[in-house]
Amino acid sequence: MPKPLVIVESPTKARTIRRYLGDEWVVEASVGHVRDLPRSAKEIPQAVKKEPWARLGVDTEHGFRPLYVIPPEKREQVKRLKALLADASELFLATDEDREGESIAWHLLEVLAPRVPVRRMVFHEITERAIREAVGATRGIDRGLVDAQETRRVLDRLFGYEVSPVLWKKVMPRLSAGRVQSVACRLLVERERERMAFRRASYFDVVAEFSRAEAPAPFAARLVALDEARIATGRDFDATGRVATGVVVLDGAHALAVAEAVEGRGGVVRELTERPFTRRPDAPFMTSTLQQEASRKLRFSAQRTMAVAQRLYEQGFITYMRTDSVQLAGEALAEARRLIAERFPGALPDAPRQYRSRVKNAQEAHEAIRPAGTRWRSPDEVAREAPGDEARLYELIWRRTLASQMTDARGMSAVATIDVALGPEVRIDGREIERATFVARGRTLTDPGFLAVYPEQLSEDDEVDLPPLAAGVALTTTGAQPQGHETQPPARYTEASLVRALEERGIGRPSTYAQIISTLVERSYAWRRSQALIPTFLGFAVVQLLERHFAELVDYSFTARLEDDLDRIAIGEEEPTPYLAHFYWGNGAPGLHQLVTERLGEIDARDVNSIPIGQRADGTPVVVRVGRYGPFLQAGEETASIPEDLPPDELTLERAEELLERGRLGDRVLGELDGQPVLLRTGRFGPYVQLGEGDDRSLRRASLLPGQRVETLSYEDAVALLSLPRLVGVDPESQQEIWAHNGRFGPYLAKGRDTRSLDKPEQLFTIDLTEALARFREPKRRGRSASVLELGTHPDTGARVVVRSGRYGPYVSDGEVNASLPRGVDPASLDLDTAVELLAERRARLGSGS
Repeated sequence: MPKPLVIVESPTKARTIRRYLGDEWVVEASVGHVRDLPRSAKEIPQAVKKEPWARLGVDTEHGFRPLYVIPPEKREQVKRLKALLADASELFLATDEDREGESIAWHLLEVLAPRVPVRRMVFHEITERAIREAVGATRGIDRGLVDAQETRRVLDRLFGYEVSPVLWKKVMPRLSAGRVQSVACRLLVERERERMAFRRASYFDVVAEFSRAEAPAPFAARLVALDEARIATGRDFDATGRVATGVVVLDGAHALAVAEAVEGRGGVVRELTERPFTRRPDAPFMTSTLQQEASRKLRFSAQRTMAVAQRLYEQGFITYMRTDSVQLAGEALAEARRLIAERFPGALPDAPRQYRSRVKNAQEAHEAIRPAGTRWRSPDEVAREAPGDEARLYELIWRRTLASQMTDARGMSAVATIDVALGPEVRIDGREIERATFVARGRTLTDPGFLAVYPEQLSEDDEVDLPPLAAGVALTTTGAQPQGHETQPPARYTEASLVRALEERGIGRPSTYAQIISTLVERSYAWRRSQALIPTFLGFAVVQLLERHFAELVDYSFTARLEDDLDRIAIGEEEPTPYLAHFYWGNGAPGLHQLVTERLGEIDARDVNSIPIGQRADGTPVVVRVGRYGPFLQAGEETASIPEDLPPDELTLERAEELLERGRLGDRVLGELDGQPVLLRTGRFGPYVQLGEGDDRSLRRASLLPGQRVETLSYEDAVALLSLPRLVGVDPESQQEIWAHNGRFGPYLAKGRDTRSLDKPEQLFTIDLTEALARFREPKRRGRSASVLELGTHPDTGARVVVRSGRYGPYVSDGEVNASLPRGVDPASLDLDTAVELLAERRARLGSGS
């Protein structure tokens, strides 16, 4: 008998739904989109190849009709779906309930051309109850959502395919421009510019310990004023290091004098201020806040968070994870209140809490991200069924959802102002200081409320207890120490703070943020250092070109308005074709096509690819040039390579001069060997020696050893380096050759696939066969000096996590998955948390087939 056919996006989702619907149904996955715009010329049908718009994949002359094709890798799956549909009684399109999911459903309808009844089946959680209800409450395709997704797809294709060739011609081949990606890159570059312009300032203060006779336990207070003059803190300095007027900047000598004068003296409480404080719980998670909290609390990247959340959703553990909403359904509120009454009865409010989304025109799914079902599984239950990442993220969602329906955290804060009379020994600018004023702050939690389930630090003074104090109480100073500080530049964006910045500006959609960040890194516009995102000089050049010649396209308000426009298309207030025509052809103002064609000739490639660093004393500008083979320094006729792991804000004028000096010394002939010149050169990865002229990769080369300097490297040193790897001898038992190598992680011996580390670089030239054989009889060492770096044990699987050196560079491995290290990451500085994150991202990509 024919059975109903249900089509979802992913195989995991299909397996879960198949379990709920039983054998009376057929459930199959489309595995994402079944058709899209052509990705290359070979995918363009022969019939339209000669059309002027063919390369775009969009007919800009006739209503911006997209040219959809079935990608080669999807043809077998489409064939399978058609075969299943031929035997089906009806078709249920059960893709996600957002724009993308609606679009996939519409494309399936277009490609499969069903002759049986078709129903659109929607749900925001994968539980048996939700699936059964969705079967009985189907609807048709929402054409507004489809139009909005198609408009975005076409607009992004036009943007990328028109602007990217400008980057190829003026910056570097094979670059890409993206509507939101370019704006996100601009945010990173602007922050790095602030850091480059920043000048540090130093200042001191004094921390003293006080006690009173009735309460001998001391407490700390910080110096805030001398007489009536306030002591400078970090917020009193601007980015250039200038301090605000009316404050005193203490240097180390004056701070020490104050500390010595204060110690042992009596103080008196001038004023005590006490007031209650309240901390309200945050709303349940939506996509962007989940990414931010997972980054902050679990150290997950945005991509890792979304991949894990997708698996939790498809297995029926959580509700749909792409949402702008912070609302909870009635059944969720009831379950949250039941759990609170059961586990935290003192934190149950009188009525459910209601939250309102901060996202304008919130769309996508209709509820916040929460545990699925009417009875939520506990974190312990999920941990028994799901791997580590999934269990950890589920627990975070479970706790956040529960906390959102609990009472406020309450407590008392106290601020004590303490005066200490000074003697004549403290003088600043010739003036005698008579009084030092200190402030002590304390905060005591009286009712934890939601913090019982979702712990947070309330402030830097959290849970600091002050003794009973009152105005006029006498105190004794039991100690005092000066403390030095430096102002800090604006913090670089992390994935979490970049997501927050994009969301606050209304740029893009939360569901796209993870992919945007991944694209910035993959395209070498940015790189990661721990949690920070650092723009490359290539990213600088791209942003400079767009800012100077296409400012309209990277304007923050323009990009945000575009999201509003797509929302209006989704609800039928705007028509797609006129909107795309306005964007591409213009309407009173130049459209994208005119901007590109008219401004291409105006762009000075040298100008947009130059980032100024400073000027020499003689006025010669020192700049970074972004060339076809990467960035390099230039000052007049001098050039030098830039280390790949050097952030732009650390390339000061002084550092640039060091690199230029190394460049002057680096490219020179040291002598001749076998009729070929022995050259000392400097490349992107540092200085090296080479036998023979030119850039042919087949030429013999060798990096300098630790401790060797270009200034003092001799011809003999270079010849020794070029002799590596050195044949030490042959193992008489196995007849295997033993070689001494200078590896990425230091010197080592190799015998076949077996290796042993050497202690010092000099051993490369001195170790003999007897010593080498003895070394191989020893067990292999682990640690930072080994050719395999042991990082520790994976927190979820218990597997050994190591860094290895491969033919394509260093990579991290847990024995099952290998993940390359991002560009610029020093293997010796890699920590276990970062390695685990890299492995999780790689595992997620392998799971998605990418």
